[in-house]
Amino acid sequence: MKKSTRRSVTAAVVAGALTLAGTTVAQAGRNGESGAATGSCADGGGPSALLTIDYRNGGPDSGIPDLTTTHATADDASYVVGSGTDRAVAHKVTLGDPAYASDGAPRSESATNDVHEGKFVVGDEQRYEFSVLLKDWKTFRPGDSESGDIIFQGKHAGGNQPSFYLMTKRNSIAFRSPLLGLQADVVGDFRPYVDEWMHFRVDVRWTDDSTGYYRVSARMPGESRFTLRKAYENVKTFHPVNPADFGYLKWGLYRPGQSLGKGDVPTRIVHHDDIRVLDLSQE
Repeated sequence: MKKSTRRSVTAAVVAGALTLAGTTVAQAGRNGESGAATGSCADGGGPSALLTIDYRNGGPDSGIPDLTTTHATADDASYVVGSGTDRAVAHKVTLGDPAYASDGAPRSESATNDVHEGKFVVGDEQRYEFSVLLKDWKTFRPGDSESGDIIFQGKHAGGNQPSFYLMTKRNSIAFRSPLLGLQADVVGDFRPYVDEWMHFRVDVRWTDDSTGYYRVSARMPGESRFTLRKAYENVKTFHPVNPADFGYLKWGLYRPGQSLGKGDVPTRIVHHDDIRVLDLSQE
C-alpha cells in the first residue's frame, strides 16, 4: 500500500512527541492551566508531527487558513477561550435553535477536510491527539435521555459515516467504530473531571483489508502518562460505504438524534485544544 507524501504544518513550535511511556509536549493542563507532561523514553525519539492546532494565535482557524471552523451560524457556535496562559476552542450547540445546526443536524465542529496534512489515506499509520474539557457539563441521572454527544471523529469524505469517533455516553466516554460494530468505554466515569482537561490519543493504521488497528489511550487529570484503554487489532479501518479517496478529522460537538422533545440537555459546550496529527510510519 502506497503512503501519501505529507509536509508538516504547525501553528506553534512543539518540541518532542508523546509515547505510552511519555515525553514532553505542550498541552492544556488541569483546571484550564497550560502545562507540560514529562516522562521518559528509551531512545528519546518519537513520531514526527504533521499538523498541530493549538489556537495560540487567538483565531478559530488557529492560523491555518484552510481549517474548517463551523458551519453553524450562531456567533457563539465556535469561539476561542482562554485556558490559563494558553487558548482553546469552544463549540456550543443549543437544541431547537437553527443557528446551532449544520447540514440539518445540531452540531458545531471544526475539521481538516481542506488541510492536506489533516487528511488520511489507505496506507497511512498515524496518531491523533487532542485535549478536551466538558464545560459546565450536566451529567447523566437515571431517567435522563441516554443520547450521546460526539466530540472527536475520524471521518471518511463524501458524506460517509465516520471510521471512528469518541463520544460522551451517559457518564462515560466511549470509542466507537459504527460500521464495524465496535464500541467500548475508554473513560468509565468522567464526572470527577468535568471542567478539567482530559487528554486522548488514537493510533490508527489505515487499511482497506483486515491488517489495520485502532489503539485508544487516555491521560486523565493527575496522571503523568498515557494508558492504553482499548485496542482493536487486525481490523479494516478504511471502510466508507460510498467511494472516498481520503478521510479527515473533526472535533467539536455533534448531537445526533437529540431534541428538546426527547428531554435532551438544551445547551452543551465543549472545549478542545492541542489537536495533533503524528506520523507513526517512521517509528
